[in-house]
Order: sequence, then structure tokens, then C-alpha cells
Amino acid sequence: MLGKFEGAHYVRVRYSETDKMGFCYYGNYAAFLELGRVELLRENKIIYKELEDLGILLPVSELSIKYLHPAKYDDLLKIKTTISDLKGARIYFSYEIYNENEILILSATTTLVFVDAKTIRPIAAPDFILDILK
Repeated sequence: MLGKFEGAHYVRVRYSETDKMGFCYYGNYAAFLELGRVELLRENKIIYKELEDLGILLPVSELSIKYLHPAKYDDLLKIKTTISDLKGARIYFSYEIYNENEILILSATTTLVFVDAKTIRPIAAPDFILDILK
């Protein structure tokens, strides 16, 4: 049984992340999701660099985003990240991003796959990660 793993992290939209209309460029949201995901894992003692040092990679295999409202320059965004499932070699995340007025501006999901760095083949989630997440 997967435990409840969620966290909230914040990012401010920088000028360089906006388009000509003053809205946060849609492609930047993937980086915001990564920030939420990496920090949630770090808070739970799962650190990307340490995984890589062990020969384990964790690439994104699927990304789905639903844009509801635009973020604008200097908006402070709250990235709510949840580990929604862990099955075999895959770990699933869901996200909600809110603006400063607590309006939901985006929902998203990602699937990541545990991969052996040498063979670039999927592997089961390591036991120490299963122990943390159960």
C-alpha cells in the first residue's frame, strides 16, 4: 500500500519565462513540475543524484497537462505534488498549480520509469524506495 506523499513548493514566474503577451510560456510548466517532483522526493530522502550514483535513472515517460488559467510575470505559484502510485518500474505523480489567489491554473500528471543506467532498460523500483514509500 502506497503511503500519502504530497508536498507544496513555490516558484515565482520570472520575466524570462513569459511570452509577448506577458503570460508564462506553456513550455516552462514542465520545469515547474520537475521542481515540485524533485523536492517532494528529496523531502522523503529520495535524491536524484544519489540514484544516479547508484546507476539508476528516472526519466519521464509520460506527461499530461491541462492548462486552466495563465500565470503572469511575478506571480508566485504554489506547486502541489503528489506521488499517486508506484507499480513495478513506474512511479506516478499528479500536480496542481495555484496562483496567489489560490485559483487552480493547471493540473498535470507524469509517469517516470526506473531505468538501469548501463542498459537503459526498465528495472523494478529499488527496495529502499519501496521501503520509504510504503
